[in-house]
Amino acid sequence: MRPRFVGRLGVADVVTAANAALGFVAVVAATVDVGLAARLVLLAAIADGLDGLLARRYGSTPAGQHLDSLADVASFGVAPAALVAVVARDAWGFESAWGALAVAAGALFVAAGVIRLGLYTAYDTGNAHTEGVPTTLAATLLAAGVLAGVGDPRVVVGATLLLTPLMVSTVEYPDLLPRDALAMGVVQAAAVLVPALAGRVFPRALLAWALAYLALAPRFYWRSEGKRS
Repeated sequence: MRPRFVGRLGVADVVTAANAALGFVAVVAATVDVGLAARLVLLAAIADGLDGLLARRYGSTPAGQHLDSLADVASFGVAPAALVAVVARDAWGFESAWGALAVAAGALFVAAGVIRLGLYTAYDTGNAHTEGVPTTLAATLLAAGVLAGVGDPRVVVGATLLLTPLMVSTVEYPDLLPRDALAMGVVQAAAVLVPALAGRVFPRALLAWALAYLALAPRFYWRSEGKRS
């Protein structure tokens, strides 16, 4: 008996499924090595960009958009929230008030991510922009911050609490031009492969780029086509 997905999914959907699997591996890795978990989140972000390119090149399937949002819940919702929780646990323990706040922040982050992705699939697919901070951007900020050496758990938890309402805001974020998405992917890949090179230059460059896009893109960066979820 053939699996139900045979003949119904495309090459882009396979990459999307791999993205979801990376999210799970990142959650497991966070319990052992937060740096490795952060690198896996960034690797999932690269896969997320790749599946969009493949969908445009080879075509998408009716399931594609739904699979994409489901995968993003794992990789850019649950995985970064687990990363934040482990950073807090290592500093304070879950039994402390600060540790409990970190768990609550992670839970709210996941909930906001689910809502944001559901709204994206329902209303923003095919548009040149999306409302609210993309989950990929929020996860990249948290992962790049950890790799860049942002070690104060209060900063990490505070960033999580800040990004949570921004994901479900009405602020419009334009989609990236292909050349800019490619440039970001190269920096992400370098941060994954050599995170400690030259004083963490690639994670810090990625963090600076992501912060600039977070703050400036709604006002100064506009384009006509693309995909950000």
